Amino acid sequence: MMLDVRGLGSGYGRIPILTDITLNVAQGDFVGILGHNGAGKSTLLKTLVGAIPVKAGSLTFNNLDMTRLPTHKRAAAGLGYVPQGRQIFPALSVRENLAISAFKGKVAIDDVLNLFPRLTRLLDRAGGALSGGEQQLLALARCLCNAPKLMLLDEPTEGIQPSIIEEIIDTLKLINEQRGITIILVEQNLEFLTALARRVLILKRGRLREEVDPKALHDPAALDKLML
Repeated sequence: MMLDVRGLGSGYGRIPILTDITLNVAQGDFVGILGHNGAGKSTLLKTLVGAIPVKAGSLTFNNLDMTRLPTHKRAAAGLGYVPQGRQIFPALSVRENLAISAFKGKVAIDDVLNLFPRLTRLLDRAGGALSGGEQQLLALARCLCNAPKLMLLDEPTEGIQPSIIEEIIDTLKLINEQRGITIILVEQNLEFLTALARRVLILKRGRLREEVDPKALHDPAALDKLML
């Protein structure tokens, strides 16, 4: 088991958001997290990556207890994070954005760019001059430059044009299936989620309530019942 989360609780200040989260993710898995706005999906990813402290329970990654580890040590252990809104460096070029993540030499930038041919012709362009879809591709590529074993993706299709969404689907399949990188995906776009995830967890009011087969999400009546 790559990721073992037991009884996890977290929140903002004295406000609890997540309660008694138990989550197990195996090497090579592709897990989707689905829930309404405000259910705690982004909070879960931020807690896993260390941006929000754990208030209860435990978090183990590749047999390493990361419950109290700071974010940079989680990243060094192989935990990658692509936040909602991309958060690239807009004043830096594409090449410079990638170099910041690749500075320890874990992965060659050229190797990552093989997965992102669209970025190759944009290497000298400022990140802020890219389209939303291109920025999302850059955020994914930047994460890969640090050689993650597990990638946490938060709403990667937000504000992205359909043509690049298809490109992102193909790229994530390659990352997961050919490079063996485990992925946890938070996403509201059901077509995107079901095209990728092999299992989907339903998050309601700060708790993981149910695990479902992605095929079940194509049935509107079943989906409505799951999301109640």
